[in-house]
Amino acid sequence: MRIFTVDSFTDQAFRGNPAAVCLLEAPATDAWMQAVAAEMRHSETAFVIGEEGPRHSLRWFTPAVEVALCGHATLATAHVLYSLGASGRLEFATKSGVLTTGQAGDGLIAMDFPAKRATAAAPPDGLVEALGVKPVWVGRSQFDLLVEVESADAVRSAVPDFDRLAAVDTRGVVVTAPGDGPSADFVSRFFAPRAGVPEDPVTGSAHCVLSPYWSEKLGRDRLVGEQVSERGGIVRTTLRGDRVELAGHAVTIWSGELHV
Repeated sequence: MRIFTVDSFTDQAFRGNPAAVCLLEAPATDAWMQAVAAEMRHSETAFVIGEEGPRHSLRWFTPAVEVALCGHATLATAHVLYSLGASGRLEFATKSGVLTTGQAGDGLIAMDFPAKRATAAAPPDGLVEALGVKPVWVGRSQFDLLVEVESADAVRSAVPDFDRLAAVDTRGVVVTAPGDGPSADFVSRFFAPRAGVPEDPVTGSAHCVLSPYWSEKLGRDRLVGEQVSERGGIVRTTLRGDRVELAGHAVTIWSGELHV
């Protein structure tokens, strides 16, 4: 079967967040998909199989666990399908419901995802010590903790203790602050050592939380987020009630055949 590596949320090779995309010819077992994801060692590997018309079944695995929502691997999957001749609206049946994608012009792919609002919460035991940063605000969403800090520099310079962070009861931690330049309204980083991903380069699902948070603070529905990891990436967000449109570019790095 065919397999690809795609860099998501970037228009430059070797930037953004790499994801593997495996085009299944038939349903596969959970154990087999987990083994492939562990072999690929990207933060997520997507497994997609066509169903009927534009509808596909889509699942995502980190090297350690299956996840219920993943943005960059969905973007990578849509990019692969469009590059192979698909067009228009694509639908993906996932553990987070039906997600859709469309071509937004200028190479952008737009994805319709659920908004995941965070509510204020006390920092869990060990969180502040593990992050090594001083929170301005802490909240909890369906999957992750959201931590606002005082500045973009504080986000960039954070050096978490991943062993201690893995003990915190959450899928991952989003650290964020207002943007400090004209190109981004807010910045972020995402840490998920408990899910086998110490730091994710660019995280679409985190922007399902970041979009409503910053849209409400800044008073605008359309924003640009920059994830300031070492690889870096840009996510364009549009808040529409209980849904979020996430838009970005993607670049295919390699493709080949999986023989096992």
